[in-house]
Amino acid sequence: MSSSDIFIGETIGTAILILLGGGVCAAVTLKASKARNAGWLAITFGWGFAVLTAVYTTAPLSGAHLNPAVTLALAIKDGDWSNVPVYWAGQLFGAMIGAALVWIAYYGQFQAHLTDREIVGGPGAQATTAKAVEAQEKGAGPVLGVFSTGPEVRVAWQNLATEIIGTIVLVLAVLTQGLNDKGNGLGTLGALITALVVVSIGLSLGGPTGYAINPARDLGPRIVHALLPLPNKGGSDWGYAWVPVVGPLIGGAIAAGIYNVAFA
Repeated sequence: MSSSDIFIGETIGTAILILLGGGVCAAVTLKASKARNAGWLAITFGWGFAVLTAVYTTAPLSGAHLNPAVTLALAIKDGDWSNVPVYWAGQLFGAMIGAALVWIAYYGQFQAHLTDREIVGGPGAQATTAKAVEAQEKGAGPVLGVFSTGPEVRVAWQNLATEIIGTIVLVLAVLTQGLNDKGNGLGTLGALITALVVVSIGLSLGGPTGYAINPARDLGPRIVHALLPLPNKGGSDWGYAWVPVVGPLIGGAIAAGIYNVAFA
């Protein structure tokens, strides 16, 4: 795979991942959406199908890592770091594109939601109030959960541990069951296995933090949330932003170490 194939594949794949994954979060969250309050099952299966679609679309181009933690784990496993920056750049760029597309697709719903007094408080409110914060994250605006993750209980070490544990499960599944014949990305059957693992992680481990398990998935959309001209959008919770970046990277590295010791 050439560097251009890798960058294009990861950009397209991660954009699809975030478009469909962030899309289900928007569908469940935004007040004028037909899927409003569809619940956690809708979100977990929506993200699982998002992974499946993104991987099947772009695996021939880049191997469909779509996650810096997966790229890091494969680099540790194989000892080849040459393409890591290209993968990471494509993943972050794609995640930002996907988040912007969610905003476009739900533009009217965002406007209605963020100008509703039940959501943002009194007329002209420029910051979320206690009543406005539907998600309980401190410093997070009322639609940040459409873009990025946040903890239900803010305990840094536990939030970090939750992300590490979830990512270890994901990356071990990828390394042991998901790789193609060349071992440089996800295969046809591996895409289905990985998608089901993502659903499982969401159902079992997603409750505490919203299960980022992917640094680009969280950081790229959080940047877009900070940049978009959303009315009364509130904060982007940058004080928490390091957790869903550092935790998955640590989890991916640990998973690669476990693989090299136990399976290689």
